[in-house]
Amino acid sequence: MTTLEGTPNPEAPNPQLPIVQKLRIRYAKRGRLRFTSHRDFARAFERAVRRAGIPIAFSSGFTPHPKISYANASPTGAASEAEYLEIGMTRRCDPDDVRASLDAALPDGLDLVDVVEARPGALADRLEASSWEIALPGVAPEHAQSAVEAFLATEEVLIERMMKRGLRTLDCRDAVLALSARSDETRMGPCAILAVVVRHDTPSIRPDDVLAGLRSSGGLELEQTPIATRLAQGPLDTETGTVGDPFAFDRDAS
Repeated sequence: MTTLEGTPNPEAPNPQLPIVQKLRIRYAKRGRLRFTSHRDFARAFERAVRRAGIPIAFSSGFTPHPKISYANASPTGAASEAEYLEIGMTRRCDPDDVRASLDAALPDGLDLVDVVEARPGALADRLEASSWEIALPGVAPEHAQSAVEAFLATEEVLIERMMKRGLRTLDCRDAVLALSARSDETRMGPCAILAVVVRHDTPSIRPDDVLAGLRSSGGLELEQTPIATRLAQGPLDTETGTVGDPFAFDRDAS
């Protein structure tokens, strides 16, 4: 196997090679691959790095690991058009070449959307909010709209979530910056579509938390399994309530 620059890729990682370039990657989870867990994706991505011969840097120590940093991964079962990670490179490479090589090495449904060279500043600090679309098959748009109006009219919507340290009560209303409902005219039978913008808090409020809040505050009843898709995550425009591009600064600096 050879690297992008045509030199042999050593079988064993060399932790002595320094990082000379950082690349930021946006990828998508589509179709059935939305059920891929974060751990499963990490394994698939590391295999893709090896197959593509990417000159990635490794940590030092007894068991070197590739220099890959993940940021705010979506929950298992949710599709996404905006997942992010960062890799350290031992040689400078063209971001477009890296995107093409890695995308070809990943299975269909795990797709690389964009690669940019990282500029100063932490990527995680730019991921302030997410924009979600949640399809509710079998739910009439009027029913969804009624639940949305009740949710937005309530100052606090408490839900319970089982976490590592036990059951915890969260206010899902505080994190929701925008919420609306519409009809999906492309489906057979009733189907409501929720558009949600959620601020990233600790712990983060997930799509299923919003649905739990809609059920408790607005009586939303689900007949079929909802399908959540993250459309964007990035810096929050507080005036418009929209989510921007976290790579904008990296592109401008280039």
